Amino acid sequence: MKLQNKVAIVTGGTMGIGRAIAERLADEGAKLVIADLNGHEEAAREIGRGAIPVRCNVAYETDVKAMVRTTRDAFGGVDILVNNAGIYSTLNPGPFDAISVEEWKRVMDVNVLGSFLCAREAVKSMRERGGGRILNLASGTPFKGVPFLLHYVTSKGAIVAMTRALAKELGSSNVLVNALAPGFTLSEGVKANPVQLEKLQDISLKARTILRDQVPEDVVGAAAFLVGPDSAFITGQTLVVDGGAYFH
Repeated sequence: MKLQNKVAIVTGGTMGIGRAIAERLADEGAKLVIADLNGHEEAAREIGRGAIPVRCNVAYETDVKAMVRTTRDAFGGVDILVNNAGIYSTLNPGPFDAISVEEWKRVMDVNVLGSFLCAREAVKSMRERGGGRILNLASGTPFKGVPFLLHYVTSKGAIVAMTRALAKELGSSNVLVNALAPGFTLSEGVKANPVQLEKLQDISLKARTILRDQVPEDVVGAAAFLVGPDSAFITGQTLVVDGGAYFH
């Protein structure tokens, strides 16, 4: 119960990695807000332990403000923000010059702008409470230069850079900012995308030191560590959790 009485927002917390992290934080005693576009009410009911659902499109400033306001009204403030909401599982790998401007902007708006907006709003409350933790979900793809998903890889490279710069800026406020970089993970969304499974599952598995598929539960231990008391002198770091496919 290392997160007893801490208030945590998990964006994109309905399914996949976000859902697995949310469940672990609740197990550790956190007061939980599940923010997502769909399924958030069901997820909050299933997790229980007082979790509350909030409908939020993280790319919309008004939605993000309302999410944080709801959290403060319910629990008094924000201690932990997990910026997990993002676009990946619906994307199909392909050449960069086939990516439309509209799709590029959509990925950047959710993956990058959304993380910025959520951090900006949550930090106001964290400062009032004497500090906090921001955990951004990045990816191993920027370190490996994975081709044929240029918009996604670029967006996650931006998250790594954002994590480092934001950690420097918020250190004096006792707000620690770190990132997780999972490998190719068999979440519900990914398993529903046959193109990704065909092109990425086998090659990802063979590249690992630990020769098995990665699942959302493989990420939660690192997530709980980075938002908990045992990482109190760690900030600005990106922890790669991919079974040893990339040594970072």
